[in-house]
Amino acid sequence: MTERNSNTGIPAVDFLVTFFQGRVQRVRSGELDRGASAVEWVIISAVVVAIVGVVAVVINRALKTGAENVEDCINGATADGTCKK
Repeated sequence: MTERNSNTGIPAVDFLVTFFQGRVQRVRSGELDRGASAVEWVIISAVVVAIVGVVAVVINRALKTGAENVEDCINGATADGTCKK
């Protein structure tokens, strides 16, 4: 790759030219693919968190229903030990 040596004598312009040349080289080299990988990990993590949340809600509802059934059975128990429904 040929680099252009542009020295305008104006420090701010020289800095901007050098800065943008560096950015263009990074884009062309594929170095920015690391960011895409990070985004993929964030998406995968969000999906896993959502799945865990759904499973937690299902388990919570099942435990609550089971606890209510036990409570009803205890409250309706007869002297012979059976549960009235």
